[in-house]
Amino acid sequence: MKRIGNLYDKIISLENLQLADEKARKGKLKTYGVKLHDRNREANLLALHEALKAGTYRTSEYSTFTIYEPKERIIFRLPYYPDRIVHHAVMNVLEPIWLSVFTADTYSCIKKRGIHAAAKKLRHVIDKDKQGCTYCLKIDIRKFYPSVNHDVLKSIVRRKLKDTRLLKLLDEIIDSAEGLPIGNYLSQYLANLMLTYFDHWVKEVKKVRYYFRYADDIVVLHSDKKVLRGLLAEFETYIAEETKLQVKDNKQIFPVGKDHRDRHGRGIDFLGFVFYINETRLRKRIKQNLCRKCAQLLKRKNPIDAKDFKQAIASWWGWCKYSDSDYFINKLNVKIHPYEIKFRHSPGSYSAAG
Repeated sequence: MKRIGNLYDKIISLENLQLADEKARKGKLKTYGVKLHDRNREANLLALHEALKAGTYRTSEYSTFTIYEPKERIIFRLPYYPDRIVHHAVMNVLEPIWLSVFTADTYSCIKKRGIHAAAKKLRHVIDKDKQGCTYCLKIDIRKFYPSVNHDVLKSIVRRKLKDTRLLKLLDEIIDSAEGLPIGNYLSQYLANLMLTYFDHWVKEVKKVRYYFRYADDIVVLHSDKKVLRGLLAEFETYIAEETKLQVKDNKQIFPVGKDHRDRHGRGIDFLGFVFYINETRLRKRIKQNLCRKCAQLLKRKNPIDAKDFKQAIASWWGWCKYSDSDYFINKLNVKIHPYEIKFRHSPGSYSAAG
């Protein structure tokens, strides 16, 4: 594989830092960090350019907070200036390079390859080859982000990059926290990179046809359960030896059910949906969270109009539009009266009938 150099000067150029500043501030104009930076914006960017040029830039101290949905996680946060600008400046140059390394079956935090792209592809595969999707292997990585080994990650980065000044900067950012800090803009790309050569091995060496990876959640479909058992053993060995990560104990191989009433099979719980041979349902937790949000809005002392109500539940409603959720939505509409919203499947729906 050809390694690329002469990238550092592009990354630290004032033009790229200005572009990074513009990208990093999108949707954050009212935040304290952006307002503070804007008091001396030009001087700050010049000082950052000089620090990067001299090699004296160091990652700032992290602040942390905990979220509890969809599960408990510690989120790391860096100052807007200089760190978030630096991360965007790096990605302005490295994103197309790293995208060229990712396989077509790698999703998560990739433009045009997010949840909806992965769900659409999985639904298409099941509809096209139901026999080939009789059984599912589903695994994920134990404490993926906190468990990332820095030495392994650095060696993977070096398989594509050879610019010594850039590698020094990336090493400093990687070593700024244990594992990969959730919340860092760079972390989501480095996480994908951590498993990208595993993806290539799965597709090119093991010749696995139906393979999907979203971050550390992995789904493989096949007509033969024995084949999936063999793959599971090889996956666990490769991941442990080559990445120093571990597959979670909740690994599963199971027959894919025809629908949610099928007692002889199960749905594939993936990407917030539950995929069956003949339908796509919503994950139970998403339905529960939508119902809770609706209940909170209905209990407001000062009622909101229908437009604001729809905006408040827009993210959950988006899940519904791409699944076989007609019964659930019709039932919910009765409860949220007078905020009833007409429901129809979106074009390109992942429902079996969509």
